[in-house]
Amino acid sequence: MEYAIRGWHDDPDGGPRLRLDYRAFAYAGKFVMSSTGTAVVRDGTDPWALDDTVREADDEPSRISDPTVVAAVAFNEDRTDADALWLRYVTVRADRRGEGIGPRLVAFVCERARERGYELCRIAVNNVFSYEALAKAGFSYTGRETGLAEVVLERDLGVDPSVDPDTYRRGLDVFRERDLSAGERAFLDDREAAGPPAVVDSPEE
Repeated sequence: MEYAIRGWHDDPDGGPRLRLDYRAFAYAGKFVMSSTGTAVVRDGTDPWALDDTVREADDEPSRISDPTVVAAVAFNEDRTDADALWLRYVTVRADRRGEGIGPRLVAFVCERARERGYELCRIAVNNVFSYEALAKAGFSYTGRETGLAEVVLERDLGVDPSVDPDTYRRGLDVFRERDLSAGERAFLDDREAAGPPAVVDSPEE
């Protein structure tokens, strides 16, 4: 698989746009927004069958779908902290979820952000499965939540990524107080006495 930055949020043309098939990707509509950077994972051996008329109808190259994309991340600089990069949306193609592609892509973006001079990466998540995936990418609970009941996670790009077990469990406890699905409740029960997952390595470009 190929991991790549398609462009940064501060590109002169307003940042790259990516048209994803809404039938296969959550948050597909968010990737056609300008002023966000985009990173993707491509797997040329397993293309998603898109309707060619959809791709051919748009003459703007930056917006034509790439059927080899299996995951994507959209990001931009924190408006109040120039040293931090916010990861806005992470999406993995429906048929490739559960393979660990998302955490590796996030780790990849963090490494590229560090090379670009950022000190922190932040993200807000609203479910335990995303929380777990981000822990695999080295993100820790900050103790903060957004007004949308999202848990704010952060990764310090100046040190080797790791997740403190107590901090990890405190973040899970936030979700325990919510109205959860049976699957989420079962996941939390399974993680009751467990420590954080192992942190994945950043893939190379």
